[in-house]
Amino acid sequence: MAWKAIGIFDSGVGGLTVLREIIGAMPQEDTIYLGDTARVPYGTKSPETVIRFARQIGAFLVSRDIKLLVVACNTASAVSLEILQEELPIPVVGVIEPGAARAAAVTRSGRVGVIGTAGTIRSSAYTKAIKRINPDIEVITGECPMFVPLAEEGWVDNEVARLTAGIYLQGLKEKGVDTLVLGCTHYPLLKGIIGEVMGPGVTLVDSAAETAARVREILETRGELRPSQESGNHHFFVTDVPAGFIRIGNRFLGGDFGDVYQIRLDDEAPQGGDK
Repeated sequence: MAWKAIGIFDSGVGGLTVLREIIGAMPQEDTIYLGDTARVPYGTKSPETVIRFARQIGAFLVSRDIKLLVVACNTASAVSLEILQEELPIPVVGVIEPGAARAAAVTRSGRVGVIGTAGTIRSSAYTKAIKRINPDIEVITGECPMFVPLAEEGWVDNEVARLTAGIYLQGLKEKGVDTLVLGCTHYPLLKGIIGEVMGPGVTLVDSAAETAARVREILETRGELRPSQESGNHHFFVTDVPAGFIRIGNRFLGGDFGDVYQIRLDDEAPQGGDK
């Protein structure tokens, strides 16, 4: 039997935290990752533009015969997930619903914090998802835009990161949240500092880990999980030159890449590889 790969896309490198969790949960699975690095960030773009990008990427990955698509981008999950689920012939999983479900399940006080980029917070996607599960939960949100460059710079355990986290998270601490959703794929790299600032009484929900668990559950249900003795291969595509993606991405993935191919989304032939 020919086993198909899991497709994953993000606007850039952040979705590699989701890929890392998928590899950890299902090391036997093949994956194809696409980072739309020529058009990052998505958070500042209109929903119509993000939907157009998501459709292009979905078509590209489906053409490579994937068995499931992960939208590993909070902005794209917020605006394009339902459209992709309707239009594509395979299961499509976003990063918002799994994180929201976990937060609703673990909160004891009914006060849940969500941190993310300006675009994700403005979309209210996590708030809506949590309230669909339990309308009585109070959701307090906070924008933490500086966490993205800190994660990409590797400044995840120094005084700058600690001070930034202290400023951003103060309001959420004062409002007494007992659960905090890391609503951006960059934020798991700062989990140590965020946990330190929030204190041991606050449960951190990593949407990347919850998404990987959801993917495994779907593949098991569909009988499409590869045998555990198999060993997965991982392929990477980007829409801009690979060098920057590789430099930052090694930090996010916690390991070395194989080849990273630059592609044009209107031309499915790889344009050349780079290590």
